[in-house]
Amino acid sequence: MSEAQAPVVLERRGAVALLTLNRPEALNAFDGALRTQLAAVLQRVAVDPEVRAVVLTGAGRAFSAGADLKAMGAGKADGGEVRRQLDQEYGAGVRAIIGMDKPVIAAVEGLVAGIGCAFVLASDLVVMADDAYFTLPFHNIALVPDGGINWLLERQVGARRAFEFAVDCTRLAAGRCQELGLANRVVAKGTAVDTALQWAARLAQRAPLALMHSKRLLRAAGGVGFADSFQAEIEAQAQCIDSADFREGVAAFLARREPRFTGR
Repeated sequence: MSEAQAPVVLERRGAVALLTLNRPEALNAFDGALRTQLAAVLQRVAVDPEVRAVVLTGAGRAFSAGADLKAMGAGKADGGEVRRQLDQEYGAGVRAIIGMDKPVIAAVEGLVAGIGCAFVLASDLVVMADDAYFTLPFHNIALVPDGGINWLLERQVGARRAFEFAVDCTRLAAGRCQELGLANRVVAKGTAVDTALQWAARLAQRAPLALMHSKRLLRAAGGVGFADSFQAEIEAQAQCIDSADFREGVAAFLARREPRFTGR
């Protein structure tokens, strides 16, 4: 299989890894190959020291239409198989995004639906094209949102709105997603990936240790009390203060030049 035919295409843009879901003929709906390779590629870039930021997008007219019902055989998959897929395949990819020490930016063109929404919600930052939209159609086929969507969505928009989106199966336009905090930026159609790559390139110039701690602190903040969060900040700051990057940052500030962070 050539790289162009791979379910996930990985490209390096300097210190940025661009991951593209590559089933455009199926609107990047998830079949077995796509979900397993996406998890594997995410796990790979998570531990690659040369990668400092990640952009996740979809080829063609959509980010992802969700699970490929034709590929899974609607009405044939049993509970045991669904448990395996969610835990070992979809879950592995979502957990890789949440757990990696570098920022992940989702660049959304067109539709993002179903399980595809889990990967967008799990990302640290989201750029949406102005014609893009978000939808959870699970209840239309008598299922519940999965892949961590319930937890992620409730934390981001609150229980009442999350329940409404889950059961009404409505479309949320990009502008509304930005109003609710589900998207950081809304940009012109066709420019989401370029915008995300430019943003990722800027983040890749930041000190990796400080980025890692910021992601960890903010991810954990909603589940701990103030005292625990404050203490975690103290520990993180002590590590940052002891780093060569902190010394470089101060030196660059005093010399009025751009810092050159190395991750040490």
